[in-house]
Amino acid sequence: MQILNIAAYKFVALDGLPALQNALTQALAARGVMGTVLLADEGINLFLAADSAAIHDFLAWLRLDRRFEDLSPRQSWSTAAPFAKLQVRIKPEIIRMNHPAVRPQAGRAPAVDAATFRRWLDNGQDDGGRPVVALDTRNTYETDAGTFRQAIDWRLEKFTDFPQALLDHSHELADKTVVTFCTGGIRCEKAALFIRNAGIAHAFQLNGGILSYFDACGSAHFEGECFVFDARRGVDAAQRPRVDIGASSDSAARQAVGCLPA
Repeated sequence: MQILNIAAYKFVALDGLPALQNALTQALAARGVMGTVLLADEGINLFLAADSAAIHDFLAWLRLDRRFEDLSPRQSWSTAAPFAKLQVRIKPEIIRMNHPAVRPQAGRAPAVDAATFRRWLDNGQDDGGRPVVALDTRNTYETDAGTFRQAIDWRLEKFTDFPQALLDHSHELADKTVVTFCTGGIRCEKAALFIRNAGIAHAFQLNGGILSYFDACGSAHFEGECFVFDARRGVDAAQRPRVDIGASSDSAARQAVGCLPA
């Protein structure tokens, strides 16, 4: 496998978005990197693929900007690039929730790392003895591909449905420790903030999402695979893709352009 795939996001206050969009487009195109970058006032979200040297050269360039110097992408490998083109877009939000009061760039919700989350799942309670529930913040087609055993799944059609679902079900979370999770961390970060704003004090995000959990804990407590938004369609706990895009004859997989979660 010779193609390095990276995914990263950071909630950070950004200005001068058109100039940043132009600079990113030029830097990525010059290095032959494909994928999608979203920019908004609240931060950056990216899914990119190329050979390792090109990716690391781009990251070195990006980290010269102090706003991104601590960006820490998740990495996986594939036999071919899972994206067919490059897109750098400006959006109102890097992950749409439609709740302006939720501002991760002003301060994150508390997070738990993968090892802590696994220990809590092993024990069925947090370190203080409070019952723990895992709350899936992803869309229905993603949860159908795989999720943590006994996770709460509100059958969301899109992430903007999450706030109302939380308000409808908040009584079910009373007196529990809630750990939100998603693919890579971006949705569960906003979700945990919304839960806390709704008055549920013991809400945490799974730091780095399912993919970081796979890196640290493998498939423990997880059934199925993690849906990903590129031509691979899904990865198992070893980050092996469902679709071998280097050998597959599936034209749809070969032409994937890097969709992002709604």
